[in-house]
Amino acid sequence: AFVYKQKHSLERTTVHNLDCVSRSNNFLRGKHTVLFCSVFRCRTAMEDQQRFRQRWSCWLLILLHSCYFASCGSADRVVDAKNSRVWGPGVEMPDRATLPARYFFIEPRDVHKQKINESQKYDVHIIGQSRFGSCRYRLNQIDRHDGSSIIRYRLAESCSDVTIHVRHNDAHLNGSPFAIPGTLYSEQCYCPQGSVDEWLETVGCPSGDPQIDMDLIPFRAINFSSLRTRMIQQYDKPGSISHCNYVILRNQVHRRCYGQHTGFSKFMDTILLSLARKFTLPDMEMFVNLGDWPLVKKGGPSRTTGPYPIFSWCGSDDTFDIVMPTYDITESTLENMGRVMLDMLSIQRRGLPWAEKHAKAFWRGRDARRERLELVALARRHPELLNASLTNFFFFRDEESEFGPRVAHISMHEFFDYRYQVNVDGTVAAYRLPYLLAGSSVVMKQDSHYYEHFYRKLVPMRHYIPFEADLSDLVQQIEWARANDEKAREIRDSANAFINANLLPLDIYCYHALLFKEYAKYIVSPIQVQPGMEKIEQPEEAYHCPCERTTLPRDEL
Repeated sequence: AFVYKQKHSLERTTVHNLDCVSRSNNFLRGKHTVLFCSVFRCRTAMEDQQRFRQRWSCWLLILLHSCYFASCGSADRVVDAKNSRVWGPGVEMPDRATLPARYFFIEPRDVHKQKINESQKYDVHIIGQSRFGSCRYRLNQIDRHDGSSIIRYRLAESCSDVTIHVRHNDAHLNGSPFAIPGTLYSEQCYCPQGSVDEWLETVGCPSGDPQIDMDLIPFRAINFSSLRTRMIQQYDKPGSISHCNYVILRNQVHRRCYGQHTGFSKFMDTILLSLARKFTLPDMEMFVNLGDWPLVKKGGPSRTTGPYPIFSWCGSDDTFDIVMPTYDITESTLENMGRVMLDMLSIQRRGLPWAEKHAKAFWRGRDARRERLELVALARRHPELLNASLTNFFFFRDEESEFGPRVAHISMHEFFDYRYQVNVDGTVAAYRLPYLLAGSSVVMKQDSHYYEHFYRKLVPMRHYIPFEADLSDLVQQIEWARANDEKAREIRDSANAFINANLLPLDIYCYHALLFKEYAKYIVSPIQVQPGMEKIEQPEEAYHCPCERTTLPRDEL
């Protein structure tokens, strides 16, 4: 490249003298010979030769200097085992935080303790004993876009005398091997270890949450002896409302459901049973809404009789419902490395680098709200900024000819081939938001009066780019993101950090445990199993575990 540039530079010089010179210039101990034939404007051949030598010596020094530092820089970026970080509940407290899939993180660092952004391969082995011999497990590695990795593993059965070995190029990373003092129970084991207060402290859950505090303000003395019959009658609308009355007594779960569509009770059953396998749930009675829309409207009868304490997966500014993590994120927690394809860990998998992503906003979904149709129309007016299409028509079937055709579903991992992800409400809050915030794109969120349990902690322009409910400024916000690329990436990184601090599997367990602990304090009526309730049994394998139970099922007392 240098020869080509020099040759053409000289050819542009006015030709006065012509001299074809062949010289052997011994650079780098005589190993390199430069052959050149050039056109010169010069006084003498000697002066031209000297000038040429000086110029090429300068270029060569620059070249050697660049190559040297590139080589040194590459050497500095080698993973240093002692400086690399390994942390997370899967290595720090796997015996205390019994999860369906345990997980931990690896951040590669160099000898200067600087983070390395390139993906690495790690050799992770779990050595231990089970009743079948060696500890059996499944394990996988999830490489994230920032160079760090998530390691998650799922035990086939309980294991003891466990050490977790984490190596890179045959070298143990910092802290490895990790010796686990207690038994690692399978998540299916019924081995409650103390009270909910003890468990919350042991696994390091937060001591409070602003959403829980707000939700429980109206319910300081809950008397189901007077409320129960009225609540059942109030929501006795089988065609439109389905709900369940639960009683948790001596760590056993009982319920009776009302309405035509009670299948979603399985999500509530499963999380309650899972919590009961880890610690002793407080005795309590509760009503759970199985539908999407929150039920307890502000105003009306609530002003005179007081609001009813009903748990829902979604809240709104005009209702009193007590909000839990959605059934979607709860199931992805319970089925991590199980039958779900999408969860809060796998969604962080490394995709296209930012520079290779389409500099457009992206959206796919069904026609659950008028604004979603308007989003499609907006994309047609601004195809250079927005890619939005409907995958299914249900609510607005008569408008499919205008807003169709419907397009095929794609994996959410493919969403992140685009830099900007649009989040628009469906029937209520769009339950995809946690996954979008965890991905490698920046989120643009519609202003909404619906919310999930974590929304109160989100900050506009720190965790997402907001836009108006009527989409009136969405185009403007996309243009802003394109013009402020570095700031958009900072928002993406802040959203990722928020997810890892608030919405990973252990966080979902923590929120449920803290919510039920605080809620149970305000029940003043006796906790009794009501007529017509059925007992929800633990899985059969729950009682075949080698654990010392600190709380026994009622049948065994």
